[in-house]
Amino acid sequence: MKLSIRQMTMADYEEVVAFWRKQEGIGLNDADERASLARYLRRNCGMSFVARDGGKVVGAVLCGHEARRGYLHHLAVAAPHRRRGIGRTLVDRCMGALRKQGIRKCNVFLFADNPEGGQFWKAVGFNERTDLKVMQRHT
Repeated sequence: MKLSIRQMTMADYEEVVAFWRKQEGIGLNDADERASLARYLRRNCGMSFVARDGGKVVGAVLCGHEARRGYLHHLAVAAPHRRRGIGRTLVDRCMGALRKQGIRKCNVFLFADNPEGGQFWKAVGFNERTDLKVMQRHT
């Protein structure tokens, strides 16, 4: 395995989105279209990462903040590459980038029917908030 992890750029867009579409537990929508993701990466420059093995995407994560809290989106590692520390390394890189920006807490959202994802997030130090409910509306 020749693993490399680097900052995500728009040059990664097509391959990363194709990768995410193959992963269970990742829900893409119009917020993940090219123009939206370009704005996100510009606004949160250097905070999102891609893991490659021999040039092929095997992991990716979006990371950003709104000046108070950080957020991770779409963390995924290809099934054959799991349990090798790739997901943890991606999270650690994101946490370091958030710390550099002075962000002290980070949130993640996951589908309620994703127990494997919940186990991973707990294993890397995230705590479940049972006192909150997410609500959303279109602008």
